[in-house]
Amino acid sequence: MRADLSALTQDTLATLTNRGLVKRAAKEPFPVVTEDPDGTVRGSLADGTSSVIPPAGLGAATCTCGAAGTCRHVLALVLAYQAGSAQPAVEHDWSPGDFTDDQLIAQLGDRVVAGARLAFRRGFAARVRRGTTAFDGTAEPPRVELPACTVRFLVPRELGYASSDARPETAAESVALAVWACRLADERSPLSSEVHLEVGGAPAGTNLPALTAAADLAGDILLGGASNVGIGLGAAFATVRRDLDAADLRWPVLALDDLSAQLDAYAARTARYTPERLAELVTELHARQRAAGHGGATPRSRVLGTEEAAETRLRQVRLSSVGARVSATADECSAEVYLVDAGSGTVLVLGHRWPLASDSAGLTGAELAERRLAGSTLGALATGNIVTESAVRLASRALRLAGNRVARTTISPSSGAWDALPDTVLVHSLDKLAAELDGRPPRVIRPRVPQRSGRPERSVPLSRCCRRWCTAAPGTCR
Repeated sequence: MRADLSALTQDTLATLTNRGLVKRAAKEPFPVVTEDPDGTVRGSLADGTSSVIPPAGLGAATCTCGAAGTCRHVLALVLAYQAGSAQPAVEHDWSPGDFTDDQLIAQLGDRVVAGARLAFRRGFAARVRRGTTAFDGTAEPPRVELPACTVRFLVPRELGYASSDARPETAAESVALAVWACRLADERSPLSSEVHLEVGGAPAGTNLPALTAAADLAGDILLGGASNVGIGLGAAFATVRRDLDAADLRWPVLALDDLSAQLDAYAARTARYTPERLAELVTELHARQRAAGHGGATPRSRVLGTEEAAETRLRQVRLSSVGARVSATADECSAEVYLVDAGSGTVLVLGHRWPLASDSAGLTGAELAERRLAGSTLGALATGNIVTESAVRLASRALRLAGNRVARTTISPSSGAWDALPDTVLVHSLDKLAAELDGRPPRVIRPRVPQRSGRPERSVPLSRCCRRWCTAAPGTCR
């Protein structure tokens, strides 16, 4: 009996293919199933279509229908095989860390594992979530949240069914990194359901000249003040930024960009400049330098963002909007749409700014809701579900939707069923949330997320963005 095929639930099959294909397969007549001595499963239909699933797994299956990839006939063969076999008990006491390096090489290949070892030596942060079973008996497979993707191990002890949402050229490497993260989590915290750790990388205290130069530049601004910044400082910013980017220090790069934007806003005399924000950015660069060199409780990769890719192109992804935040100054309106990727349990932010004419009285909420953004309107994005093949995730979890004719983006109205969102997004207990927030490191050394720079002169109510869920009085929602 093929334990891997018996363990494939409809949710797992939907993850490996798509839910529509699984529904079509369930309506197909069951094929005649045979199993070879080596474990190869074959199925044949009355119309002459035949499918084969070799021991290598579902990804190696073939079908005479000519469809590219896994087709409905192959999925119908899986369902028919399960219907004719005794269902084994769900295995919970296992860990992806049990996979050996030899198994990784056999499944992924020498070249892929060698590339993964390079990433291991650079170091990366990982959050290991062990498999769980809900009250209704449904099982949640083990998963590992890496900086740029999430890897899920869908079938116990079957490495071939590991699923990564990374782009195809790096998906296999991410599986190896996830296995190593699980192995380290098993050594350090074998009984914890969730482990956050830093894997690989250089030891704390390693000299980082680019970070030192960034802190020195921030020190010069502190001593001279924003009003005394010379014209030649722009070249210094460009040089330091280039060095930080070359060293993959993502959070210092973003802090330096924000610091430069604050100085530009001061020079232009716009409301986006605030002395408090400037002081916070100067403090942040110094704090990250000190935290990275002293090896504290926060992993160095999370202090510096070395595990983050500058950009990650996502495969087809479904995003659910949970609203938008809009603000305005005298010369522009801006909006941030918050989108949840239920598959990875992360929140992404799609932002945009619209300049205002000098004699403009500003935009009302209804007018702003009709502004175009990513091929749609702000109102539709803030109240809808997005399925896209053109999403690019930045290191800071900001989102960019590339416009082209090949990769499509569709937007549909949301039903508002937020209870279906993952637990990493929903808050079930305010006390638990407060304890989690209290346990976080200081903001100046935490991983960076998009946030508004400057102090808005006023907030613009955008009732169309939250009319379904907001409980604020009309005209007062922010």
